[in-house]
Amino acid sequence: MEALKGEETVGELASRFGVHPSMIHQWKRALLEGASGVFERRSRKASEVDEEQVKDLHAKIRELAVANDFLARKLKPWTGK
Repeated sequence: MEALKGEETVGELASRFGVHPSMIHQWKRALLEGASGVFERRSRKASEVDEEQVKDLHAKIRELAVANDFLARKLKPWTGK
């Protein structure tokens, strides 16, 4: 953000934050190129990826729940619960 303000040179910012000047240039370019994407609507493909990820996460939750139940039964004699 400091690089966008333009109040200091890239060299000054680099020494202030302890990074190489080329990194500041790369970050500034990436911010300027990607900033418009913040305001764009999500594509249909992105929602499909999210649905697939949700399915995978639900499967993992079921798997972990089964493992948790199994371990709870096996540990019951030692915990008294």
